Amino acid sequence: MSTIEKVSILGAETIHVGYGIQDHIVEVVINTKASSTYVIITDTNMGRTEPFSKLTQLFASKLKELRPESRLLQYQVSPGENNKSRETKAAVEDYLLQQGCTRDTVILAVGGGVIGDMIGFVAATFMRGVRYVQVPTTLLSMVDSSVGGKTAIDTPLGKNFVGAFYQPEYVFADVSFLKTLPTRQFINGMAEVVKTAAIWNEEEFTRLENFSKKFLEVVTAKVPDIESIKHELVKTVLESIRVKAEVVSSDEKETGLRNLLNFGHTIGHAIEAVLTPEALHGECVSVGMIKEAELARYLGILSQVAVARLSKCLVAYGLPVTIDDKEFLKKVGNKRHYVQLDTLLKKMAIDKKNDGSKIRCVLLESIGRCYQLKAHQISKQDLGFVLTDEVLVHPFKDQSLKSSTVIIPPGSKSISNRALILASLGKGTVRIKNLLHSDDTKHMLDAVTALGGAKITTEDNGETIVVEGNGGNFIATNEQLYLGNAGTASRFLTSVATLVKPNKNSLDDVILTGNARMQQRPIGPLVDALRANGSQVQYLNNEGSLPLVIKAGSGLKGGRIELAATISSQYVSSILMCAPYAEEEVTLKLVGGKPISVLYIDMTIAMMKSFGIEVKQSLTEEYTYIIPKGTYQNPQEYVIESDASSATYPLAFAALTGTSCTVPNIGSSSLQGDARFAVDVLKPMGCIVEQSATSTTVTGPPLGHLKPLPHVDMEPMTDAFLTASVVAAVAYDGKNSTAITGIANQRVKECDRIAAMVNELAKFGVKAHELPDGIEIQGVKLEQLVNPSTEKRGIKSYDDHRVAMSFSLLAGLCNQPVLIQERSCTGKTWPGWWDTLHSQFNIQLDGYELPFDADDSSLLIDKHANGDKSIIVIGMRAAGKSTLSKWMATFLGFKFLDLDDVFEQRVGTDIRTFIKQYGWEEFRSKEAAIAKEIFTEKSRGYVISTGGGIVEGEDARNTLKDYTKQGGIVLHLHRDLDETVVFLSADTTRPAYVNEIKDVWIRRENWYHECSNYHFYSSHCDNELEFKHLRNSFISYIKTITGLQVSELSRKRSAAVSLTFKDLNDVAEHLEEIAVGSEAIELRVDSLNKYSKTFVADQTATLRKYVNLPIIYTIRTESQGGLFPDHEVEQLEELLLLGIKLGVEYLDLQSNYPNSLIEKILERKAFTRIIISHYDNTGVLKWTNVEWKNKYNQAVSYGADIVKLVGTATSFQDNLDLEVFRSAANLKPLIAINRGEQGKLSRVLNTVFTPVTHDLIPKQSTNGSSGLLSINQINKAYAEIGGFTQKKFWIVGKPVDHSRSPNLHNAGYKKLNIPYTFDRFETDDASLAVKKLIHEDKNFGGLAVTMPLKLDIIKHVDELSEAAQLIGAVNTVIRSSNDPNKLYGDNTDWVGITTSFARHGVPNIENSNVNGLVVGGGGTSRAAVYALHDMGCKIIYMINRTSSKIREIKESFPADYNIQILETIEQVEAAASVSLVVSCVPADKPVDETLLNKLERFLYHGSTTKNGGFTPTLIEAAYKPRLTPVMRIAHEKYQWSVIPGVEMLVNQGERQFQLHTGFTPPYRVIHDAVVAE
Repeated sequence: MSTIEKVSILGAETIHVGYGIQDHIVEVVINTKASSTYVIITDTNMGRTEPFSKLTQLFASKLKELRPESRLLQYQVSPGENNKSRETKAAVEDYLLQQGCTRDTVILAVGGGVIGDMIGFVAATFMRGVRYVQVPTTLLSMVDSSVGGKTAIDTPLGKNFVGAFYQPEYVFADVSFLKTLPTRQFINGMAEVVKTAAIWNEEEFTRLENFSKKFLEVVTAKVPDIESIKHELVKTVLESIRVKAEVVSSDEKETGLRNLLNFGHTIGHAIEAVLTPEALHGECVSVGMIKEAELARYLGILSQVAVARLSKCLVAYGLPVTIDDKEFLKKVGNKRHYVQLDTLLKKMAIDKKNDGSKIRCVLLESIGRCYQLKAHQISKQDLGFVLTDEVLVHPFKDQSLKSSTVIIPPGSKSISNRALILASLGKGTVRIKNLLHSDDTKHMLDAVTALGGAKITTEDNGETIVVEGNGGNFIATNEQLYLGNAGTASRFLTSVATLVKPNKNSLDDVILTGNARMQQRPIGPLVDALRANGSQVQYLNNEGSLPLVIKAGSGLKGGRIELAATISSQYVSSILMCAPYAEEEVTLKLVGGKPISVLYIDMTIAMMKSFGIEVKQSLTEEYTYIIPKGTYQNPQEYVIESDASSATYPLAFAALTGTSCTVPNIGSSSLQGDARFAVDVLKPMGCIVEQSATSTTVTGPPLGHLKPLPHVDMEPMTDAFLTASVVAAVAYDGKNSTAITGIANQRVKECDRIAAMVNELAKFGVKAHELPDGIEIQGVKLEQLVNPSTEKRGIKSYDDHRVAMSFSLLAGLCNQPVLIQERSCTGKTWPGWWDTLHSQFNIQLDGYELPFDADDSSLLIDKHANGDKSIIVIGMRAAGKSTLSKWMATFLGFKFLDLDDVFEQRVGTDIRTFIKQYGWEEFRSKEAAIAKEIFTEKSRGYVISTGGGIVEGEDARNTLKDYTKQGGIVLHLHRDLDETVVFLSADTTRPAYVNEIKDVWIRRENWYHECSNYHFYSSHCDNELEFKHLRNSFISYIKTITGLQVSELSRKRSAAVSLTFKDLNDVAEHLEEIAVGSEAIELRVDSLNKYSKTFVADQTATLRKYVNLPIIYTIRTESQGGLFPDHEVEQLEELLLLGIKLGVEYLDLQSNYPNSLIEKILERKAFTRIIISHYDNTGVLKWTNVEWKNKYNQAVSYGADIVKLVGTATSFQDNLDLEVFRSAANLKPLIAINRGEQGKLSRVLNTVFTPVTHDLIPKQSTNGSSGLLSINQINKAYAEIGGFTQKKFWIVGKPVDHSRSPNLHNAGYKKLNIPYTFDRFETDDASLAVKKLIHEDKNFGGLAVTMPLKLDIIKHVDELSEAAQLIGAVNTVIRSSNDPNKLYGDNTDWVGITTSFARHGVPNIENSNVNGLVVGGGGTSRAAVYALHDMGCKIIYMINRTSSKIREIKESFPADYNIQILETIEQVEAAASVSLVVSCVPADKPVDETLLNKLERFLYHGSTTKNGGFTPTLIEAAYKPRLTPVMRIAHEKYQWSVIPGVEMLVNQGERQFQLHTGFTPPYRVIHDAVVAE
């Protein structure tokens, strides 16, 4: 039997710890706790495990032997936190009563925390208390919930709110049970282990730090070998239990000391309450511990070193330390966005340890000790700051400012990183003091440790880093070395990686990578120099940036190395530090001009000397260094001086506020160039500066008396230019500006800092502009500073620590609080900067959180938009690559590049001749090489169309696949193969294929699919209008795949018609009719008669051709009521991934798909919304069953955008039960319905994307989905049960007798079967219309307003849309969505114009150089101006018979509308050509000759230039007569496309219908109703 360790609690040794102690458990319980009945209670998961079976068998056997008269009962409950409820507790108690259990019963609670807490509470209350034994089976329950006697259940209002203190007879922690524990649960438990050490036992905390690597290796292995670490695990559990037992023994009922065990729980529990069940308790407590540690640091109690140490330990155990941790986010999905400040504060306010509603937290004083050994009351203001990443900096108030302050900034980042490299390269042990504990140095420490370069430990509670160097002996690792945004670490480690030796047990490569910004920052010159010296370094993604692959063992040859050092001095320092380990002595020659930041090079050389290597500078060659071979000898101690760049912020604070600040450990003898900031910058600006060799003091002048610096060269201290810039912003003398030069390298730091300063200073009203190597700032008076708008998100930090810290200084000079984003980015160099502002400078700071819309599409995307990254197009010849690529380029504002043209330019001959001369093989080889170069050279802002056969060569295929792996888009274009054959057969400009065209396609098809990550199938076009529609359909697709357009999630009533046809081409002409009333259209892929990728792509093309609705792409398997075979998992995966490639708006994923498949799809979903669904076809699973809740939570945890649950009704009650379920499931939009005839009510009551059918869809093709209703049937039924109430809509104005609006709206109501009516009310009195139709009629729905009331009605509405405000007229009135007692006015005339243009084939022109013209000066002209601007016209010209009216129009619109009024023929001739015209002149009388002359000149120039790549188009605002004189001239004389005014009437009416009803009307129906005479 294993050794048993016993722990005393409350005076008795009742806690027993060991490994494999089931025998001991059984013997002790039966021998010492006599009973007539023993009950073992667990959950169904534990009940299936081998350790549990062994325990119960032993118990039964021993009981029969020792107490044959006693009985053993077993009971199992459903697993999971959601079952720790009143209902489950009652079910257990009922079972005990039914079994005749009495007060002598002994209960064994075998399981995790849920079982222990709940069954302990059962024991506390059953028969007023029975004996119970805790047998915890998870790490978390062993060290936490089982010890101390806390028992409880959860309620809807929070965790553990109903319970009791009730001590178990025994706690048996058998560590062998952990063999059954999933990896995530294992790691979850370590949070409580780390917590107990952090609050009580620094020695144990140190042991845990050292144990972390071994622990994580074991528990994350495919087959964890828990026995290999059983002694360490027993020790881990034992030490944690000892802490808790000691605390509980001193304070059983949690009146004081026991509160210490809640460290991390105040915030952690609040987060858990929001994120459960997706987030686990330990994960949330881990985040809570860091937040509460940061709170202690913010309050000046805990050091930054302790916070960093705690964070590093938690991360080492695989735990999250922020809710934005990447792995944690994968688990909680979009639910992350529900973690909001107000929600967390409300959760914390009802915490059990609070004093009333006063929130209490445990504050660490150091690792191993809590502050004052109690919990402390914390203000919501301080909590709000810690819990948000955006901060409001309040004005610096004179009365609260200290006259003088002493600030010690953290250690220098530059020196810290160099010291770590030198120490790990060196031999011996060095104690490094005042090391900067930041993101940068953490990445450096992690990398050095991973490469085995040094043994790293800590002393002095983490304040001293002890490095035992291995003399430059680094070993390759399988791990990628992730360096975040640590530029210094990435550059230094690139040279270090060349010294790494191969590892027999791993790959022979070192991979350095970083975050998105790090993968843009340059490293090319350093790589070039290393390659030239024989090192093997390759780029994984973009040429010139991380990630890098460095071949282990390639070494550094040495000799003469030439390096371009005009971009970063870090390149120089990187080679300098590694040079002593080269094979030959190194002579490093810096080329390309004067090196940047020479002082940093000098710093490196001085530090190398401290570690035993002396660098000599050449006496004969400029910028040349000789580095001898040798081995660094580590000094006993190395003290890092404070960061001089960081010191500039407190010194500048003094300068800006007229106070005094001293930095006591940076002076004139500093190694750092930024130490000169006070003397060279602040002193000339009017400050008093006192600087000794080791100290600097700055005293600022009186407020408003700072002087500008006409010029300062900051090349020796480039990082300090940002601080200088904010000081210069308020340095004003009425004549001079401040010019800062020598800072060109700041463009390639964490962001383009020069541009960032220009942009953000402008928000303060400070003008600045960029210089070739600097910035010029025109300072303002203090009282002229503008408060940056909080609503517009204040000051952007660009995730750059120096930007954030600099603007925190300027922010305090404003007279209102200023919002600064991403405050945590200061963690890079000064994690405690905000604490310093708050605690030492007495500045008021508030956390800030912008309001969050849970359905905001921009917040729910897990992939960055494509931005300006080039798009590569592949596909067969004649697939439309050139045409569609040009459309794409025009839309995106990119340049178009044909790779075949580039090939011909580079080889100097046409392709046909080249192949004839050199052959196909050489052509493919050359093509691949050129493609690779072009994809790198033209990686931004291009659409690159490739040759049809580029996929024939393996090199080219690899290049294309690499591009997709880097997040780039490779788009495969295809069209009907028969059309391709016809076209290619007639094309003699390209080489003929050796094989038949169809054979070529068969050979290439899989290559096209494997090399692309998106796929567009072009439908056949029979005429010009269809061709225009194809363009709009394609551009809509491009918007989706590039992230420019994401389907908005809505919870309002909507329907989705389900298409279960075998081939949509058979019913293509009916698709528009079938889709009437639906907001989406479901393509049931499983119903198609073929599953080939080409056929499925063709089906989406057909859909897009005839219906402009989002596509829901569904593959329903047989087990879920569909037709797709469940066992064809490989083909299922192919088709699901195809859906994403096709850019469908929604993809349905069944929850019963394999987890690996679901995760793969979610990882690649890009901008496609995910619906996770589950069907129960049996009718056995009732909506009252908790399994439905589990299915819903499972879908939410996956990150579903929409959840779909389908049951089967066997009674009417099933529908009512479903509605109860629906009311509680509000985390995500829910589609929840019942199948079957008895389930029809559920379809009527469902809101989001209710599946509907249509009379044209044959019943036999609905795959047995009985109960399907049409949109008409649903709307009728919904109205009859009161869901829709009768509403009346009116057109008001005078005259309205001939208005076609009633025809339009009533036709739509009838088609959709909604109980609304639309009538005429003729009046020229707006007050009368409002009184009669709105105030006196309870059925008022909305108004359509026509002349003469469009202006008069404005005074009667409470809210106006932006369009109505700018156009100055209202044509639509509805009740406000914010307050039904208020009226909302809108204008849809402009929508009539834009939609008419779009429906007639005008493409998106946002990024095109397209101009527009408005003819006339009436009311419609204002709508036309608004419409043309919204479409993206660069210039909007206006002409009219007289200019006065259009001048008024121009003055009423913002300047950026760029309206130009043309009064003379000369002005018209000088104007740019236009492609869009809106004619707003009356059509019932002749057009003024002069005006017509001007118009015709525009029409002529437009027809000859055709800007935008489409036929220039004119829309006529007048709808009678159908063909106006202006239309006839434009079309017949100048070949313009013309749109009659009736189209504008229909399209504005369509938008009006949507505003009135929330439904989109059937377009063909309302169109026919208007145009019919």
